[in-house]
Amino acid sequence: MHDARTAVSLGRVLGVALVTCFATGLVSHYLQQPPGWAVDLLPSRPLWGYRVTQGLHVASGIAAIPLVLAKLWTVYPRLFAWPPLRSVAHALERLSIAVLVSATLLQLATGLLNTVQWYPWPWNFRPAHWALAWVVVGALALHVAVKAPVIAAHWRRSSPATRQLATADGRDRRAFLATVGAAVGAVTVTTVGQSFTPLRDLDLLAPRHPDHGPQQLPVNRTAAAAGITAERLAGWRLAVRGPRPYELTLAQLRALPVHSAVLPIACVEGWSRTAHWSGVRIRDLLDAAGAPHSATVRVVSLQQHGAYAVTELGASYARDPLTLLALDLNGAPLAPDHGFPARIIAPNRPGVLQTKWVARLEVTT
Repeated sequence: MHDARTAVSLGRVLGVALVTCFATGLVSHYLQQPPGWAVDLLPSRPLWGYRVTQGLHVASGIAAIPLVLAKLWTVYPRLFAWPPLRSVAHALERLSIAVLVSATLLQLATGLLNTVQWYPWPWNFRPAHWALAWVVVGALALHVAVKAPVIAAHWRRSSPATRQLATADGRDRRAFLATVGAAVGAVTVTTVGQSFTPLRDLDLLAPRHPDHGPQQLPVNRTAAAAGITAERLAGWRLAVRGPRPYELTLAQLRALPVHSAVLPIACVEGWSRTAHWSGVRIRDLLDAAGAPHSATVRVVSLQQHGAYAVTELGASYARDPLTLLALDLNGAPLAPDHGFPARIIAPNRPGVLQTKWVARLEVTT
C-alpha cells in the first residue's frame, strides 16, 4: 500500500480532481472579476453555465481532500529515507514536493472554509485563493514532469510493483483503493446535492440545502447584514442614469411590461437553485434611457457595506432578454433577504453579482 503503483493509482485520480478544480476556478474568477477588456465579451449563455462550473469546482475540491490525504499516507515512508538529501537535484525535488503539499493542503482547507463562509485569517480570501491556485498547479506540473518516468513505469496494472506483490498484498491494495473510492463517493454524494438538486435529499454535509431559506431559496447576505432597513426603503425609487435619465417608483415599475424567466442562482460556495423570476427586462429600462446597445451598466445597491455593492453588467448581459430587474420570486414579491424591492437576475452569472436592493442603474460606455 506504500509502493509506487499505489501512489500512481491515487495520483492520477487526484490530478484529475485538482485540474478540474483549477479549470473551473478560472471560470469563476473571470466571471466574478473580469479584466476591463472582457466585461462586454463574457457570454450570458449557456444560462446554466456558472451553476455547472461552480458546482464542479466545489465538488472536485471536496473530493480532492480524502484523495490527497490517502496519497500522503501512501508516500509518507519516503520522508524517512536515508540520507534525506542525496544531491542538489534531490534537494530541489524535495523542496518542490514540500511546496506542492503545503500549497495544496492550504488551498483545500481554506476553500472548504469558504463554503461555510468562515474566514479565520487576516487576508482577503479571493486574491489569496487565486494566487495559491497557480502555485498548486505549477508545483503539480513540475512534480509530474520530474516523476514522469516513475509514473509511466507504474501506470498499468502489470507494473513492476504489481508483479512483485504477494497475492495477499494485492488484495490489501485493492481494499485500500476501494476504501478511498468509497470515502470520495461518500463526501461527494452528501455534499453535491446543494447544487445538483436531484440529490438534495442526501445533502447531509454541505453548508447549504437548496430548498432552505425565504421563498425556498438560500440566502448568503441578509438584509440586516447589508444595513437594509424599512427607513432606508421608505420612498424607494429606481434611478436610471443615461442620455435620458429618469426615475420610477415601485408602483410605476410594476406597471411596465412584466417578463418571467426560469433561471438558476449559483453562488461561489457551491450551492445553486433554479427559481421562477418575474420583473422588467434590463434592456427595456436601458432603451427608455436612450442607452446604446454597446453600453455597460453599473448596478448600484442600497447596501452600505460589501465588496459587491456596485457591480457591472456587460453589454452581453444587459441586452440579454432573460436579464431582469426582478420584482417577484416564485410567484411572490421578493422577500427582504432576497433583495426587495428589486434585484438583478441574469443567466450564467455568479450569485454575488446578482445584485440585491438595486437603487440605481448607470449607463456607461
